[in-house]
Amino acid sequence: MTDADGAGWRRRSVLAVVPPARPRKLAKVPFVELADGRLQGVVSSGSDIERVYVSSVSAGTHAYHCSTNNNRPCGGLRGAPCKHLHALADEALLQYGAARVARYLRVDVGDGVSGGAALLARLDARHEPTSAAMVFSRFLRHLSYLEQPGSTVALPELQWFPATGTAR
Repeated sequence: MTDADGAGWRRRSVLAVVPPARPRKLAKVPFVELADGRLQGVVSSGSDIERVYVSSVSAGTHAYHCSTNNNRPCGGLRGAPCKHLHALADEALLQYGAARVARYLRVDVGDGVSGGAALLARLDARHEPTSAAMVFSRFLRHLSYLEQPGSTVALPELQWFPATGTAR
């Protein structure tokens, strides 16, 4: 059956979700997103299991920042991106693919990049403090959905998500 009038999408309530470019491990970088004009996410501390860092790189300006979830600056920011930003970039490349990340950040990658360090090296980057609150809040919101018991009842705040199955 063909969709001659182009209105078939109106009858379907399923939206295709783009799968990750490659599988990734969530222990080091549990949250990464391309949102709000930034590559941003939450990175676990290498030294303290209870500490996380919110790291980001702005699209276009390539300004970067890294701080704890309560806005204490990362000690590794010494004129260059810290290890948390490198880990964030590595995971973003796994999640979204090099072409999509480069396009989002508005950086020319030429023949491509092999890892986060190579991507960050191509940025004309400078440190610029930003608030961690919004990114960390979204991360916590995502975590709260993992704690929901299995149910077929719709969550009111998720009703805008595409439904599976047929339209009602």
